[in-house]
Amino acid sequence: MRVAMATDAGHPGRTNEDFAGAVPCGMVLVDGAGGISGADEVCHHGIAWYATRLGGALLGALSGDRSLRDVLAEGIERVTDQHRDTCDVTHPISPFAAVAMLRFSGGTVEHLVLGDAVALVGRALGEPVVAHDPREVVIARSFEERLRDVPEGGDEYRRLFMELRARRNSPGGFWVAKDDPRVVDEAVTGECPADDVRTAALLSNGASRLVDTFGLTDWPGLLRLLETDGPAEVVRRVREAEAREGVATDDATVICRT
Repeated sequence: MRVAMATDAGHPGRTNEDFAGAVPCGMVLVDGAGGISGADEVCHHGIAWYATRLGGALLGALSGDRSLRDVLAEGIERVTDQHRDTCDVTHPISPFAAVAMLRFSGGTVEHLVLGDAVALVGRALGEPVVAHDPREVVIARSFEERLRDVPEGGDEYRRLFMELRARRNSPGGFWVAKDDPRVVDEAVTGECPADDVRTAALLSNGASRLVDTFGLTDWPGLLRLLETDGPAEVVRRVREAEAREGVATDDATVICRT
């Protein structure tokens, strides 16, 4: 087994808010996200703190026999309890995160995705397993159109942003890890036989855009790129595409096992 990882902060001068890690039985990626102006008054710990604490809790629990949904539910509850008394954990602009997990045990490879991260499992026979949840992307795109000509930081910008946040973790909206462990019921899960798996990877949405935003390759092509050149090349190509297309950068993280 060989595990490789690459990550790059999308905003100069700002902390990388992604987390990725691996243990012998699996891998975890947490793509931290948060609020808008004033978020530090709601939670003084910050987004990177939330992502790191949640990622560490998930890694530490992967080796047990609980389902991945239960692992994530317990992780959300544990981290929420760590700042429930000091921060407004239920506020719409408090930290939240997309999560992707892979576990290798008992002859199977299990995956779980909550939010807009991606779990990618390359198989020796057949097409790869691509686990992702498009709900946040679909909803966010409609707001991007409305935000296009609105000055950033103004009252209207904040109002629209808050309206988008209100769609999170609610019926008809999109689902992420935040303060309520019951969101795990909305996670995308599945498994496949371990002896059919060649390469497995987790990607934050800042890295998966090589496929789902720029269309510069497909999922089998991305797996081949990971096998030949590694995660750093995926991130490098994403940055090139962003510069070429004039697209705002985001934290980009890939962790893979080959």
